[in-house]
Amino acid sequence: MQLHIGIDDTDSTKGGCTTYVAARLVEKIARIGVRFIDYPNIIRLNPNIPYKTRGNAAVALRVNFPNEAYERIQETVLHEIEHNSDLGQPGTDPAVVFIKARPSNRIKQFSRRALWDILRDEDAVRILRSAGASAAAYGTSLGLVGALAAVGQTLEGDHTYELVAYRTTPNCGTPRRVDEDSVKRMDRLTTPGTFNNYDYENKRMLITPHGPDPVLLGIRGETAEIVKKAFFTVKISEAIERWVIFRTNHGTDAHLQNLPVNNPIKPDRPAVLRGIVSDPPRRISGGHVFFTLRHQAGEWDCAAFEPTGRFREIVAGLLPRDEVTVYGGVKKREANPFLTINLEKIWIHQLADMFDLENPTCRECHKHMKSAGRGQGFRCEKCSITLRKSTKRTVRKLRTLGLGLYVPALKAHRHLTKPLSRYGHERIWDRSPPSGLWHRP
Repeated sequence: MQLHIGIDDTDSTKGGCTTYVAARLVEKIARIGVRFIDYPNIIRLNPNIPYKTRGNAAVALRVNFPNEAYERIQETVLHEIEHNSDLGQPGTDPAVVFIKARPSNRIKQFSRRALWDILRDEDAVRILRSAGASAAAYGTSLGLVGALAAVGQTLEGDHTYELVAYRTTPNCGTPRRVDEDSVKRMDRLTTPGTFNNYDYENKRMLITPHGPDPVLLGIRGETAEIVKKAFFTVKISEAIERWVIFRTNHGTDAHLQNLPVNNPIKPDRPAVLRGIVSDPPRRISGGHVFFTLRHQAGEWDCAAFEPTGRFREIVAGLLPRDEVTVYGGVKKREANPFLTINLEKIWIHQLADMFDLENPTCRECHKHMKSAGRGQGFRCEKCSITLRKSTKRTVRKLRTLGLGLYVPALKAHRHLTKPLSRYGHERIWDRSPPSGLWHRP
């Protein structure tokens, strides 16, 4: 019999990690005699949720189990959540759901909405009751939304893998001791099988987080085998408590690809809009670049913020009448009539012609002539030739931008953002269960 377990919201800004709870449970419920039918799943949900802790991730464990083991599995999961959640911290509302069947279409539809919308816990409770599922929530019931969404997001289509290694408790809160040169070497050896390991533009490791949580590093890639190979290439100078390979929607643009047609543009949701640049881009204090996009439904401010790096220069090079598609999260800024789309990427479809006015050239030396004075034409300073009735001419200028897709610096990528290296590597899940060494202990 199948059992799908969804867990969410065990962490806080001060510590904890929902994937760590899942990693510990992999070890514990494996001893009960279950058989994993999938790698543990990390499911990133709507990244624009204002009350998220960090990356808005929930997890799912999917197993076949003997019926007599169900109560023991439940007790093990609840005990782990109660002892490894950051209970008592503001905004920490752990929740778990247990579904003894393949997720229904209604649950899957709820899960797809959770990638881009803001859902109510009341709706999650109603669906859980209709499915005959068991659930538990600590604090409010808000965590049930993510837990149910994780169960319903079965990653049938495009997906990636992430090997996550965890620190021992005494090391949490200290600098992570991962050798930077070895990360660059690993990146050279495994790219494009792995992605977003190192940001060469900003000289920054991307596999290591910076908070007090127990995650030491996370390596993302196209297969379970390549992330494991990459992991054993990295030089680590501290103890590792455990590591697990997850299957995930990282790097798939799932939040952008599941948007409904004619999706209304609302704050705290993602948006994909094709339109026309209506005014020259403008820079503001802090190095941020803004422009206005005209769409059939209205006008929208689009922003490339400082962390996006050289991507801002692409945005700054746009001109009125350029046709583009923008991708990003919608935010409401104070004292601004427009909603702002924080750009995650931009696709340039068509560039407007750019013209300039130039003085005529001398017929002898072919250099540009100078103005001879108001109403007196132009004069060549070298050849002394004067053209009294000549005027400036309109010249078409070459645009430095090219057509195509542009993304920010890697450090500005969200967990769900598909990097350029992944285009053409999309995959369908073949339903193969985990194989080989995929967790320790």
